[in-house]
Amino acid sequence: MTTAYAKPVTYHETTTTGARRPVDYAWAIARISIGWVFLWAFLDKTFGWGFATPANRAWIEGGSPTTGFLKGTGENALGGFFGALAGQAWVDWLFMAGLLGIGLALVLGVGTRVAAAAGGLMLALMWAAELPLANNPFMDEHIVYAIVLIGLTLAGAGGTLGLGNLPIVRRNAWLK
Repeated sequence: MTTAYAKPVTYHETTTTGARRPVDYAWAIARISIGWVFLWAFLDKTFGWGFATPANRAWIEGGSPTTGFLKGTGENALGGFFGALAGQAWVDWLFMAGLLGIGLALVLGVGTRVAAAAGGLMLALMWAAELPLANNPFMDEHIVYAIVLIGLTLAGAGGTLGLGNLPIVRRNAWLK
């Protein structure tokens, strides 16, 4: 007895025919969700809405968005390096621009490749700042998110529930 298997649909086929598979929506929801994690971190650190950042430590009130996390790494393996970066204006601006840019790109589905690379780098640095990890020898949410970001780019997740199918995005590979 032989069983015929359907030929898998590639990302190229889904974007040219417009057909979407359930997995395309799963990747799109993952993209939007991780984008929201980055975007929310930017908003809460900027305005101090009281979730992770109290109002009196908001960026718009003169607080440093990097000080809390990086100063807390002092006892860690790379704590001296990361602790020295805490509160420096250029680090604050670079971090906040990264959160905003990565968050918007992922939520909108435009520039997901660039956002995934930048987000993966940011997550890897945050992971390194926490070494050694308290709950696991090497794995934590930073690595899991970075792996998902790689999957997003391989799946071409910007085209489903996003602006990745706009003609300008399709014509310019760096916007995918």
